[in-house]
Amino acid sequence: MNAVGIDVSKGHSTVAVVRPLGEIVASPFEVCHTEPELSKLAEMLKSMIGETKVVMECTGAYHLPIANALCDADLFVSTVNPQLTHDYGNNTIRKTRNDKLDSIKIANYALSNWLDLPRYIPEGDVRRMLKAFSRQYNKYIKMRTMLKNNLISLTDQTFPGVNELFKSPPRKSDGHEKWLDFAAKFWHCECVCGLTPKAFEDRYRRWCKKEKYNFSQSKAEDIYVSACGHFSVMPKDETTKILITQAVIQVNAVSESIATMLREMNRLASALPEYDVVMGFYGVGEVLGSQLIAEIGDIYRYQKKSSLVRFAGLEPVENSSGKYHGKERISKQGSSHLRKTLFQVMECLLKRAPADDPIFQFLDRKRSEKKPYRSYMCAGSAKFLRVYYSRVKAHLDNYYSEN
Repeated sequence: MNAVGIDVSKGHSTVAVVRPLGEIVASPFEVCHTEPELSKLAEMLKSMIGETKVVMECTGAYHLPIANALCDADLFVSTVNPQLTHDYGNNTIRKTRNDKLDSIKIANYALSNWLDLPRYIPEGDVRRMLKAFSRQYNKYIKMRTMLKNNLISLTDQTFPGVNELFKSPPRKSDGHEKWLDFAAKFWHCECVCGLTPKAFEDRYRRWCKKEKYNFSQSKAEDIYVSACGHFSVMPKDETTKILITQAVIQVNAVSESIATMLREMNRLASALPEYDVVMGFYGVGEVLGSQLIAEIGDIYRYQKKSSLVRFAGLEPVENSSGKYHGKERISKQGSSHLRKTLFQVMECLLKRAPADDPIFQFLDRKRSEKKPYRSYMCAGSAKFLRVYYSRVKAHLDNYYSEN
């Protein structure tokens, strides 16, 4: 038994090899995440006599190069949650901590849990890229919200209410919103009320044709009335124009990136066999469907339905000690990104209220029992994951048996 403990860092790792009874086969040494050094490490580990298992902590993306390299070399690799190894073997009051000691601790953890170590299975390129796009999509959404709020605070001083003039959704082609492009052209209320109603209508018609938006005469009249009823704080000059137009350019640039990411996410997700099944769930569209597939990953990673629920951190946890019996709560020891996506699906179900959908029926029953909001939302999310697991696994079993 050769237990290989690897303490992963950015660009390099510390490796130690331990056998039972505390025998140190290889004292901790450093390995850079380069192809020559990883190949040399793989050859050294494969040359050892006896069964060899490599254990390392999941550290974002830092562990992927060494984990994939050793997997490609046909070595047993296991990636474990850092919480499992953090307090392992801390039978001391000294709080010394360094990479060498951590690598030995991870190797000893491997010896203690030798038979229960889960084997690391590398994700496919499509799933890995889909997950990366999903995470970036969420970051860009937050950035766009921040920039739009900033723009609205500026337009409230030049053209109050311009963000409420149009209700049309963003265009799928480039992510632009009509009110944003309108604000770039008519950046001050005097750009509208400084014209006659007929002159503004003509200019608005030409602008709609140029920007490929629908024109409505009644909408032009409403815009003119709205512009004439407001008082601006900032003057209509070149400085104010630059301030507003640059803010619009920033929002549009991020929106274009989001539209591109969304198209690529949907393309990647559609290449996976479970795509049609996931899209068949009520409340799941191109965005949420792609994010669900990205965050859940390969369904065969989970041994049963409860494993998927635990991965999302939605399993109930008892909170009691002695005579104290606290309220049951969810663990939250899981993917917060997946929980957020599930809550969005639940919100869609509650808004649309499809009477024949079993998940909505479950949600509605919990809500009618006067359960707290978070309680029935978490219960509905867990229910959704159990149904997801059953449907997707059955579909993939059939798919792979036919192919």
